[in-house]
Amino acid sequence: MMKGRKCDIAVVGGGLSGGLIALALTRKRPELDILLIEQGDTLGGNHRWSWFESDLPDGAAELLDTFRKTCWDDGYDVKFPEYVRTLNTAYRSLSSEDFNAALHRDLPDKSVLIGVNVSRLDAGGLELSDGTVVNARSSIDCRGITEAPGLAGGWQVFMGRHMRTDAPHGVTRPVIMDASVEQHGAYRFVYVLPLGADELFIEDTYYADNPELDRRVLGARIEAYCAKHGWSGDILGNETGVLPVITGGDFGAFQRAHAIQGVTVAGARGGFVHPLTSYTLPHAVEAALTIADEASLPGTQLSAVISARSRNLWRRTAFYRLLGKMLFGAGKPDERYRIFQRFYRLAPGLIERFYAVRSTMGDRVRILSGKPPVPIIGAVKAIFGSGKPLTKREDE
Repeated sequence: MMKGRKCDIAVVGGGLSGGLIALALTRKRPELDILLIEQGDTLGGNHRWSWFESDLPDGAAELLDTFRKTCWDDGYDVKFPEYVRTLNTAYRSLSSEDFNAALHRDLPDKSVLIGVNVSRLDAGGLELSDGTVVNARSSIDCRGITEAPGLAGGWQVFMGRHMRTDAPHGVTRPVIMDASVEQHGAYRFVYVLPLGADELFIEDTYYADNPELDRRVLGARIEAYCAKHGWSGDILGNETGVLPVITGGDFGAFQRAHAIQGVTVAGARGGFVHPLTSYTLPHAVEAALTIADEASLPGTQLSAVISARSRNLWRRTAFYRLLGKMLFGAGKPDERYRIFQRFYRLAPGLIERFYAVRSTMGDRVRILSGKPPVPIIGAVKAIFGSGKPLTKREDE
């Protein structure tokens, strides 16, 4: 292990946000010495990220071109007890395996450290657990979080399974939400991606009040769903996750809880997430492009720029947190699907803008108008309630 090192920018955390920042910096400022540090065995962990093509900010396509992705240009399906609908928005998906491979290929030699823990991080650099000191002009913190102090809401609990089917499965488009399934005391839906003629990714997702995840139960429900559709085959891999669904709270307190003076904070730790859907990739791309554009700034100034952008995103997403309050607080958990069942009857453009955090005032009026899918008294109580704190949970 090296005794010491200098670099221009040190990025701590090699997940989605940290990896994209390192890539954007390498593309935009190849003369800079970038160091990306990840404590796990691979960049990106064990995840799959998906997004609508209409979610992406300007410049995103060029940044993401390097990754092998699965692309669907003929739309996607949603299924509810009352109807099935196909929408035409293009959809994309990226596995962490392909994310890891592309970054190792495209980032400069010796710019990535894997399986390394950081014991100290500050504006001037960091110290590794073996005592190695890395001096940096700018430090960026992209480590994940297991708690959201100061914030309130519920949880998105999920288990995904990658499988190779014994015969062609016949699914031609992604099924973004199949909420025709039994709800089991939460808003439950199954998410299906056809990755090939005989390859599927199936995810069982719950908008739940608590963060408990039982792999055995969710695995059995995925197997039952597959059996119902006549799918059998080999399991290629599983992934699980518990994500916060943010409905309110004190964002300043959340920022202060994760702040290190002069260190730029990005990713979920910085609040760069859609509060209701928990989609992160569009926001991670936007932050990465901004950091690359502002890379000449001293670390303290870069930190201030990105912190201001996260506060701006918090303000822009107030409407989605309001909807989240109604989702979790206005009705019975088994009836939560009615909110999305009503939502997906609306105009395709409105749905696209919702996911992209670009809802117009007209969109907001339209979403809230008409016969409410939840009890009015419950909706009022939810809107003016404080919600449940997103308290710390134990890692799975």
